[in-house]
Amino acid sequence: MKTVRQKKILDLIEKNNIGTQEELASLLCSSGFDVTQATVSRDIRELGLSKVPGPGGIPHYILITRSQSDMGDKYIRVLKDGFVGMDMAQNILVIKTVSGMAMAVAAAIDALHFSEVVGCIAGDDTIFVAVRTVSETRVLMEKIRGMISL
Repeated sequence: MKTVRQKKILDLIEKNNIGTQEELASLLCSSGFDVTQATVSRDIRELGLSKVPGPGGIPHYILITRSQSDMGDKYIRVLKDGFVGMDMAQNILVIKTVSGMAMAVAAAIDALHFSEVVGCIAGDDTIFVAVRTVSETRVLMEKIRGMISL
C-alpha cells in the first residue's frame, strides 16, 4: 500500500502545484487513500521531496534525488552568477547572461530539468529557451525568479 501511495504522491506533485502537506493529504484522500498528516510527512521525507518556488513565488513540492540535490545547489549558483535578465517572446524565454556565461547557464537550466523546457540554445550572452506553451513560459520565469532570489 505504501508503494502505491508514494507512487500516487509523485503523480500528484507532477500534475499539480502542491504547496502544503494538507493539500497533498486532501488530494490523496480524494484519490481513495486514507492518510494522516503524519503519514504524508513521512512519505515526503522518504521520497526526498523538496519545495521550490512556483507561479507567483508560491512554493510547491518536486522530486529531487540526493545527487540532484547536491548538484542542484551548484546549478542554481551558476544560474545566479550568470543571470542578467529575461524576457519572453510567446513560448520562447530569452535569458541574458554575463558575457561568456550563456553556455554554463543553459547547461544549468537543462540540468535542473524544468518540466516546461523543451530545450535551450546558447550564444555568448543570450539563451533561447524553447518552452511548451506561453503560460508555461510565465511559470518558468517565476521559477527562475524564485531561484535567483534565494
